[in-house]
Amino acid sequence: MKAAWFEKFGAAADVLKTGTKDDPRPGPGEVLVRMKTSGVNPSDVKKRAGSFSTLLDNGFVIPHSDGAGIVEAVGDGVSAKRVGERVWVYQAQFARRLGTAAELLAIDGQRAVTMPDNASFEVGACLGIPAMTAHRCVFSDGPVKGRTVLVTGGAGRVGFYAIQWASQNGAHVIATAGNDDDATACTSVGAHAIVNHRKPGWSAAVLDANNGKPVDRVVDVEFGANLPEILKLVATGCVITTYSSTQAPQPTLPFFQMMYLDLTVRFVIVYAMPEDAKQHAIRDIDSALGGERLVHRVADVVPLDQIAKAHELIEKGGVRGSVVVSIP
Repeated sequence: MKAAWFEKFGAAADVLKTGTKDDPRPGPGEVLVRMKTSGVNPSDVKKRAGSFSTLLDNGFVIPHSDGAGIVEAVGDGVSAKRVGERVWVYQAQFARRLGTAAELLAIDGQRAVTMPDNASFEVGACLGIPAMTAHRCVFSDGPVKGRTVLVTGGAGRVGFYAIQWASQNGAHVIATAGNDDDATACTSVGAHAIVNHRKPGWSAAVLDANNGKPVDRVVDVEFGANLPEILKLVATGCVITTYSSTQAPQPTLPFFQMMYLDLTVRFVIVYAMPEDAKQHAIRDIDSALGGERLVHRVADVVPLDQIAKAHELIEKGGVRGSVVVSIP
């Protein structure tokens, strides 16, 4: 099969290779998927750069956890009726070496989710980390109907879905955006108010947008950098869910200030989500796809033999939407 892989850590152009590898075979409980697309996420490029020092201990790694394709064969214990199914894949390169950046992928059948015909393979590559992370951030601590939810970085890969999950489920959504185009994108999918997080003291604008009332939930893209402003706008008992802290990877927490607000801080990563939370997200994604209720943003589609470019786009930042690798 055609595949991309890396055998050492380093810059994308230096370590990512493309060529052929042996075809995998589905084991018990697995399906063999002929991949059409592979999604690139920040966690993928960090792994390639060396964030997990033991990742290559057992050999080369085919990167990426997300993707979409067609079931070509099944292993023992899996119904043959699954052959021919269009599926989206998540968690492919987690606690294992072989991810979605290849023509063929053998994976636990539970991690290959049936995809309706109206969803493209490019859309399927956006669902694992972005849409599931957003779902967990919004619903991890109960319904949001009637609550005010702040989504920081609403035009980003996760924030864009978080706005949709929250607004479609009855929340009043305030999103932050750094420019007019991003603000328009947030409004177009359900944000009721937009605040520019690049302006100093932006927490005051959030409170103004909520008639002076603090917010009930926060979905946050930059925990360490945003925390000082967030603490000025949260209600007592607020839940802050966060999935990234790139600018301040080791944030300092003002313990007493947070304690007296009775805050809950929840850190979200798809790999560690409880299984029932994953299945909840999958059910809601399936329903939303079938009803065409989710808007998706694909920023760029790059062929497999240019996979280094896809990684570089993610690392450069500023990409509004998912970067997808197409697999011939």
